[in-house]
Amino acid sequence: MLDADFFRRWMTATAASVDREADRLTALDSPIGDADHGSNLRRGFTAVTAALEKEAPGTPGAVLVLAGRQLISTVGGASGPLYGTLLRRTGKALGDAAEVDEQRFAEALRAGVDAVMQLGGAAPGDKTMIDALVPAVDALAEGFAAARSAAGQGAEATTPLQARKGRASYLGERSIGHQDPGATSAALLVAALCTADGE
Repeated sequence: MLDADFFRRWMTATAASVDREADRLTALDSPIGDADHGSNLRRGFTAVTAALEKEAPGTPGAVLVLAGRQLISTVGGASGPLYGTLLRRTGKALGDAAEVDEQRFAEALRAGVDAVMQLGGAAPGDKTMIDALVPAVDALAEGFAAARSAAGQGAEATTPLQARKGRASYLGERSIGHQDPGATSAALLVAALCTADGE
């Protein structure tokens, strides 16, 4: 069973991973975006960690709702609303339960991913974070390691795609050949589940 402490560890592990990979995320964002994806997410997840240290919510859902709220209020561009929506909707779907099993979490995360698709209008194959998140959610039934692997492969598979959503879509064919920074950061978020679980 996954408790509030697990979800706090997930957010802390994500923050550490984003901090470590921020320069790479920004380098990926440079040719096809605003060259600020890494710095924006670093600022957001630093704020999430600080908020969780201060408040320490008592349920999994409350941890994710608080994290999502922080991201929306501190991250510029599209990343804040998209990641914020992902975590808030996942948190709301978990409800007030003190502990949730992995199946319940997988269902809640799918609701979060659906909300992101609705907000951004993106589908798999559009060269966005969705290309990492959808395979991850599909693989979650097999465990966190399977989800991590699926998200990583999904992010890498964005390289040959032409962007159809977001800032990169303005470049048309010039977006081909670049790995999507949003899919890459989404893969970091999923991989952090393994860290939180002690894998």
